[in-house]
Amino acid sequence: MNLLNNETINAYKKILPFIKPYWKRAVIALGLAIPIGCLDAVIALSLKPYMDVVMVEETMQSPWYIPLLIILFTSVQGLLNYLSTYMNDWVIFKVTNDLKRALYDKLMHKSSTYFDTKTSGDSLKRFNNDADKVCKGILGGIKLIISRVFSSISLVCVLIYNSWQLSIVAILMLILAIVPLTKMKSKIKSVTNKSESGNAVVITSYNEAYNGNKVIKAFNLYKLQNAKFSKQLDNLFKFKIKITQKTGSVSPLMHVIVSVGIGFAIGYGSHLIQTGQITSGNFVSFITALIMLYTPIKGLGNNAKSMQTALLALERVVKNLEAPEYILDIENAIEFKNLNDGLKFENVTFEYKKDKPVLNNISFEVKKGETIALVGNSGGGKSTIVNLIPRFYKLKKGAIKIDDVNIADYKIESLRNNIAIVLQDNFLFAGTIEENILMGKPNATKDELKEAITSACLDEFINELDLGLKTYIGERGVLLSGGQKQRIAIARAFIKNAPIVILDEATSALDNQSEAIVQKAIDNLMKDKTVFVIAHRLSTIQNADKIAVINEGKLVELGKHEELLHIEDGYYKKLYEMQFKN
Repeated sequence: MNLLNNETINAYKKILPFIKPYWKRAVIALGLAIPIGCLDAVIALSLKPYMDVVMVEETMQSPWYIPLLIILFTSVQGLLNYLSTYMNDWVIFKVTNDLKRALYDKLMHKSSTYFDTKTSGDSLKRFNNDADKVCKGILGGIKLIISRVFSSISLVCVLIYNSWQLSIVAILMLILAIVPLTKMKSKIKSVTNKSESGNAVVITSYNEAYNGNKVIKAFNLYKLQNAKFSKQLDNLFKFKIKITQKTGSVSPLMHVIVSVGIGFAIGYGSHLIQTGQITSGNFVSFITALIMLYTPIKGLGNNAKSMQTALLALERVVKNLEAPEYILDIENAIEFKNLNDGLKFENVTFEYKKDKPVLNNISFEVKKGETIALVGNSGGGKSTIVNLIPRFYKLKKGAIKIDDVNIADYKIESLRNNIAIVLQDNFLFAGTIEENILMGKPNATKDELKEAITSACLDEFINELDLGLKTYIGERGVLLSGGQKQRIAIARAFIKNAPIVILDEATSALDNQSEAIVQKAIDNLMKDKTVFVIAHRLSTIQNADKIAVINEGKLVELGKHEELLHIEDGYYKKLYEMQFKN
């Protein structure tokens, strides 16, 4: 069935380490499939003496033990099948979980570029659903194949025992029936991948319906979203039906070949009985074994399609596991323990898309303990600048240095341990307030937690809650107001106690009252820190040590608030006058 091309062999090798911890149970599960398959031959073989003695000779002394043996062997086969299924499923679930752990870790370490370009549905399919398909399809498929192979071998032995002449015909027909399966993978590969992409789009729509439900309601987007979703389902239907078209002919073709084999066996078998070359018992035993052999073969088309789909999923999983990390520690990377002097941007150039730079030769310096504010037109590159400091992206040219050491020379983990970030739309995890704050420092003491809560101006709010810190906040903090979410994010950053703080428009989405409280919390967070502030409201950054004006990816002005206001026709002066005039 074309299961052993180079790509598939490499995929199998990659999955073996996940099976290795459970190899004993796996061997037992697959080993039990051997007698399960072999026992299929017992019924067919037992019919020969029974037919010869009872049905043909019509003797009264029938072999009474034959029905009992059939019941006994069938019961044993059923028990072995249960044990094999239990052991195999145990291994499947364990391997699936381990595979998902590895994929989840890989997903978390994906570059920011990946998350900028991929949908949630695509990620869910690649890093979760494919793991289920791989383990269930391949490990379950191997058990089925072993059982079918040994069943076929034992039944072929029964065929040969009863009539070698008829066996030749039966085996030839068996080979002809299996041949179409060898081309199935190449037929369905491209369409299956398109179908999986279609599934990802559908999953994304479900995620959007969940996360964007208020927008859908507010703008009455029901018809629009339903039409969009319906179109996605129609496209998915086209891909799925193409798979059926490409594989559907296999099953009826196998039915025809099998039917020809059985018909020929009956016709030629009658001749052999009449000429005395075989007995009626031989013939009945042969036909029973042949039907038992052909029946699962007729269903191999659907089984093969499932197996091939699992193999394609395995190749995608392996591709994800083997994908190189976008940003890695260099050899002999050093530990970043604390900030001593400051940060420097030296001719930094960056682009998301090739040959389309969003930053051009940005250079400036921030000394330890200083606050620099980044202002300018929307889309000018302010957020990109601060996203480069924790190495979310790779520079194209230039360097960012901390204490005169290129940040690429620091261990990534230690670099990020020394940076705290508060965004405009902070992500809060499903859980309690306490759990979200402690993500900044999981081993924080009670005193540190209390200080973070007080500094973030959360104490009064938490004291009003029945469950206090144990209050569940919902997915993405949906049960909280914008100001409350911001203060939890500030507490999370505060408890981290990092020397470098990044504030990316942390108050721009709040009302005046909430902004005043959050600004107080931010002021507490900024004390004795080196701070990068992106601000839309210029009133909040007038006291910054430096203000960098970024326009269309370039640093056009740099200085204090008063200095920039004295530049004739300056960008900052225009922004300031426009904002305060309004």
